[in-house]
Amino acid sequence: MYDFVVVGAGLFGAVFAHEVKKAGKKVLVIEKRDHIGGNCYSYDDPETDINIHKYGPHIFHTPDKRIWNYINTFADFNNYQHRVLTTAGGKVYSLPINLATINQFYNLNLTPAEAAEFLKSKTSNIASPQNLEDKAVSLIGRELYEAFIKGYTIKQWNCDPVELPAEVITRLPVRTSYNDIYYHDNYQGMPVGGYEPIFEKLLENVPLELETDFFEKRDYWKSVAGTLVYTGPIDRYFDYRWGNLRWRSCRFEMERMSLNDYQGVSVMNYADRDVPYTRILEPKHFYRERAHLSRGTVIIREYPCDDPAQPYYPVRLKTDQEILAKYQEAQSREKDVVFGGRLAEYKYYDMWQVISRALEQAGKILQGRSSSGRTKSRQLLPAED
Repeated sequence: MYDFVVVGAGLFGAVFAHEVKKAGKKVLVIEKRDHIGGNCYSYDDPETDINIHKYGPHIFHTPDKRIWNYINTFADFNNYQHRVLTTAGGKVYSLPINLATINQFYNLNLTPAEAAEFLKSKTSNIASPQNLEDKAVSLIGRELYEAFIKGYTIKQWNCDPVELPAEVITRLPVRTSYNDIYYHDNYQGMPVGGYEPIFEKLLENVPLELETDFFEKRDYWKSVAGTLVYTGPIDRYFDYRWGNLRWRSCRFEMERMSLNDYQGVSVMNYADRDVPYTRILEPKHFYRERAHLSRGTVIIREYPCDDPAQPYYPVRLKTDQEILAKYQEAQSREKDVVFGGRLAEYKYYDMWQVISRALEQAGKILQGRSSSGRTKSRQLLPAED
């Protein structure tokens, strides 16, 4: 009998398992894949010695210093700051949309104040944007939206942008300065050595069973768990009782090259709809401090797709929200089950948010089981400097 059986060795499951193990609890982690790390999994390509993110790029960034301190107890981070370029109409622009993008696109030479006024003249006054397109047009205007957002969005989500919630576009900042760093967060970087060593440390001394499908022996795993921690798709847990939630997946096409540098940047987006992939990744640029040690380069073309076996991104259309409400109601009635992470909560989380949620959930349940009742979830985080 285990105090906890954790289904999934991704970020939520690994952090949760680490914390309850540290508290002296008996825990087992089971994982369907043949590796730990979930979609954060990375490995060193033996032919080039370049660290490859198998399931797409994962740039660690957070505004929360306590989360930054926490993750730094498992790895050292380099000083990588994410910058993205995008190809649209045969030209390369800076992304997110900033003063350089605006000036280049319109062939102008605006100051920050002038750019802010210029954008106001281009935007539509939509008091309460109801979808992604409305929100984008209200922020940057129809021309920039059509050039940089619409085609990419249709490829990424395989639906008309008017079907997507407005909140999706708010993840992409718009600036009237020349600041081209993708994330606002004060703390960001790439773990030296990749992500796999982080998971190895998180799960050190934690019993682990790989290539183990929870649903093949579902009743057994629940019977040996004081508490089940489930990090898989929420609709799968309930046997799709109220229908399938919509997810988007990605297919990755990797190519090794003898070139030293293919595109000069880690991520190049392709905004035009007639280009079948959304972006090309060149992962050696994530680790410039070791780029000179690599043999050639690797590029990875990313193709969005529908693959029920590999759910990545929750789409969250209106019909999905209605189905989700039913699953959440059923979830609230499940005893001794913790649901956590992007898949189990059907919510888009950044990595730091998943860590925060795992620490919060572990803290709450440990507090509930503490005879003294003094354990606080925030005590699982290192103190701020």
